[in-house]
Amino acid sequence: MGQIENLALTAGTRTVVEELVYSASMRMDEKDFAGFFGLCDAGFTYKVTAYSPEIRKLMTWLEHDLKGMKLLIDNLPKHNSDQSMLSRHVTVYTVRFADGGKSADVVSGLQVFRTANDGGITTLFAVGKMHDRVVLGEDGARLAGRTIKLDTRMLGIGHHVPI
Repeated sequence: MGQIENLALTAGTRTVVEELVYSASMRMDEKDFAGFFGLCDAGFTYKVTAYSPEIRKLMTWLEHDLKGMKLLIDNLPKHNSDQSMLSRHVTVYTVRFADGGKSADVVSGLQVFRTANDGGITTLFAVGKMHDRVVLGEDGARLAGRTIKLDTRMLGIGHHVPI
């Protein structure tokens, strides 16, 4: 592919990829989990990790495929969970196309704010980066995988909603 064609692919498709990432975050903010899952590919995987300097290891806090994520969300009403509103602020840093433009690897900065139901105080909840794998096909862009690498390691008790 020539340099000009590659720029055209990058410019037009990058916007589609960015909008997918932002839309997925907005749906999670709104607790529109069905809408979030509608943006996912059938082979979707989700993972939350954090590096611990104390044990010098990467910790995996959550890891599911699409079926596991749906089950997690379906079981949320059975848990005593913090019902505070989470607001995800995402900034797409890089979009790297692969497979001749059929997929993209996306790295985004992530800040999550928590607004308490009792009193409405907003605090910073978590900071990290999102690493998304996006597939591009006839039906548009779909999330094929999301790995959240948190810098924050203390989330408190009762947070069962995926970040």
